[in-house]
Amino acid sequence: MFEQIKHNMETISGVSIYPILSLLIFFLFFVTLGIWVFSYRKEKLAELSHMPINETDQPLNPEP
Repeated sequence: MFEQIKHNMETISGVSIYPILSLLIFFLFFVTLGIWVFSYRKEKLAELSHMPINETDQPLNPEP
């Protein structure tokens, strides 16, 4: 079965660029995500991490 797929892919001109492009997109996405995560403000992360257990907030569904 792989031979049929390989034969079909070899007949397409310029198909060798697709694996390179997909690897480049994959790499750039995760590098950008890593930069975004490590540059996020520490104060904001602390605030977000305490959000679920913060008792000073109003309940989501207050009883009437």
